[in-house]
Amino acid sequence: MAFTRWNCAPLLLVALAGMAPAADKPEPPAVRAVLQSANERKPAPEFALEDASGKTVSLKDYRGKVVLLDFWATWCTGCKKEIPWFSQFQETYGPRRFAVVGVSLDSDGWKVLKPFLADAKIPYQIVLGNDDTAKLYEIEAMPDTFLIDPKGRVAAAYRGGLVDRANIEANIKTLLKKR
Repeated sequence: MAFTRWNCAPLLLVALAGMAPAADKPEPPAVRAVLQSANERKPAPEFALEDASGKTVSLKDYRGKVVLLDFWATWCTGCKKEIPWFSQFQETYGPRRFAVVGVSLDSDGWKVLKPFLADAKIPYQIVLGNDDTAKLYEIEAMPDTFLIDPKGRVAAAYRGGLVDRANIEANIKTLLKKR
């Protein structure tokens, strides 16, 4: 029997149906974190990195504020999903001594980061990280997000995955209340 467009169609449908479950792969669960008690918190590693204008930004510049420190990259799908959440947190809680700082770990640096930022219109500070900064924070997968208390100590760490939005927002609110 010769295979024509019409008698191959059922085979194609069967093949495509077999591939559908792979395309519907569920997302991994969102990462949750528990706030560490104040006496268990360790100092967040210091850094001095440049923003898009060439200004040096240091973590100590944010002393006295609750900081959401996000390690991300333009190629990271989960990272890009979090940006609107973190933007909303910045706008909502910024007046209450809260700040989001994004540390891009894009290997192509400002070459890819500047065009991305021009399109994304992110309302919080973005700096370009490096291998040394990634090592200080033990970054192995992205996104990695940290909540830093006003004294510069790590209060919570969300490692290797998309944060649970409700959980991180609840932790932000708790830290802001304790100031």
